[in-house]
Amino acid sequence: MPSIIIEGPKLEDIDIKRMLVEEITNVVVKAYKIPKEHVMVLIKENSSENVGTGGILIADLRKK
Repeated sequence: MPSIIIEGPKLEDIDIKRMLVEEITNVVVKAYKIPKEHVMVLIKENSSENVGTGGILIADLRKK
């Protein structure tokens, strides 16, 4: 059973999460040629105060 872990900033919209899980599942099903019930997708959300890119916290980027 493939397990896909997505780790990133918090997503506020549950519909976006649904779309993300569905689309990633579809890609894995196509690549592995397995039933979608055999694919697990885990979304791990982090506060923007705990994620940085380019040496800057995402929380600080949103203030600009």
